[in-house]
Amino acid sequence: MRKKRVLLLSEGFGSGHTQAANALAVGMKQLCPSISARVIELGKFLNPVLGPWIVSAYRKTVSSRPKMVGLMYRSNYKKPTNRFAQLALHRMFYTQTSQVIAQLKPDLIVCTHPVPNAVVARLKRLGLDMPLYTLITDYDAHGSWVSQEVNHYLVSSPDVKRRLMEKGVLAERVEVTGIPVHPNFWVTYPKDEIRRDFDLKEMPTVLIMGGGWGILYEDSALSYMTKWRETTQLIFCVGSNEKMKEKMLTDPMFQHPNIRIVGFTREVHKLMEVADLLVTKPGGMTCTEGMSKALPMLFYEPIPGQEEENCEYFIHNGFGEMLDSNDTVDRWFKLIHDRESSAQFREELQRRRNHQYNARKCPEAVLQLMQ
Repeated sequence: MRKKRVLLLSEGFGSGHTQAANALAVGMKQLCPSISARVIELGKFLNPVLGPWIVSAYRKTVSSRPKMVGLMYRSNYKKPTNRFAQLALHRMFYTQTSQVIAQLKPDLIVCTHPVPNAVVARLKRLGLDMPLYTLITDYDAHGSWVSQEVNHYLVSSPDVKRRLMEKGVLAERVEVTGIPVHPNFWVTYPKDEIRRDFDLKEMPTVLIMGGGWGILYEDSALSYMTKWRETTQLIFCVGSNEKMKEKMLTDPMFQHPNIRIVGFTREVHKLMEVADLLVTKPGGMTCTEGMSKALPMLFYEPIPGQEEENCEYFIHNGFGEMLDSNDTVDRWFKLIHDRESSAQFREELQRRRNHQYNARKCPEAVLQLMQ
């Protein structure tokens, strides 16, 4: 009897979509080792030249013209991917995607980005007999995710389910599972060992992240945090942005025994374990990881659109606040220096997390749907 096979399709527009796909794949395999799961970034896989170029162009647009990105997001918010766009995707990806599916012979497909979701939906309309599950990787429900061919939606919150229903999706086709995080986030680790491995001190610690594309170096509030460096340990995680890392390492402002500059790492779960506060751009994946560790969060410069919706969700549910002034920095940094108050607040966040989020629920839901 052959293994059940799951094909997870994503795109590289931001790191969160593929992170969610990988987290779901590893989570399913941990819960059910007999499962075979394959993650593919469709555009990059099918066109190794054009795919990364499109992602790079999007990244530059996000950095230089975020308001335009927000305008595009809002202008098509209520609409599914239109037929013209679907036809364009069809012409670019149809034959090759069909060949990939035929070769891998999955039992089901999970899409964590609207582009492969639209491609597979069109393939289903043209005769593909394959269950399609859609994992929405933010705390919003943009119309581009919606398709009649989707068999089941996996969503982050009841509010996202409600928004999908407002767009005509039947309630029984939507399950609130939360966004999956890697099983590394399911467990706790000895803090002393983490500090030793990363050469960290036992003192109030702030983890500053900018997602897979790196933090915005010019942000004044982030620079202001270094004024606390005598009493606070600051870990700046700049992801794959090597230029940013080099720039910060040569800046006297960041040259201090209590400041660490970290590039790409697969051990964010450990850094979150020893942190008392997370400062981050509000990507759906990073925020969910922070919630899984019951970390209070400060959010800076959300990209208009889905990151604003992510902000609203976590602020409304008491997990964070917008970083809009140096006074906000001072207030939160003072809190984590008050060990008793900080411990009480973390306990409250753990209670809220346990009420709202179960890290195993999404992979468990997919395994259940496969039966």
